[in-house]
Amino acid sequence: MLRGRSVTLRPVTDADVPALAAIRGTPEVRRWWRGGPDPAAAVRAELADDDLTAYAVEHDGRVVGLVQYYAEPDPDYRHAALDIYLDPAVHGTGLGGDAIRALTRHLVEAYGHHRFTIDPAAANTAAIRAYAKVGFRPVGIMRRYERGEDGRWHDALLMELLADELAD
Repeated sequence: MLRGRSVTLRPVTDADVPALAAIRGTPEVRRWWRGGPDPAAAVRAELADDDLTAYAVEHDGRVVGLVQYYAEPDPDYRHAALDIYLDPAVHGTGLGGDAIRALTRHLVEAYGHHRFTIDPAAANTAAIRAYAKVGFRPVGIMRRYERGEDGRWHDALLMELLADELAD
């Protein structure tokens, strides 16, 4: 278990799928995370991906989201790519930044990571502001990076953080 100031991160279990699927199914989250007509199937598919490590984000004893990372295995390009989604009921409360800080500190201390990336949709200004508060800096726009549920390609903003730039 990993602890932030207000959140606890723990490995996701099958018992978390209904709560995470409910969060993924909200319009505010689904807009950015998609997942097809069955959010529970999308959550299960991500949990089955051996390249990802996922943690349930808990606050006040309740699952309020998921944070996950992919670690680049090539030692010459070592970094971790992060992703997060939270229940819209806790958007704007600082819990996302707290979860990212807790995970980032763990990856630095336990695995020696020095660099982190995150790639929100370029139109997701709230997420971009939240990541900047943690210390992520814009690298550039990745054009037509991700296909949305509308079938069109959308831009994303690549952001990066070096371990010594992590903001409290």
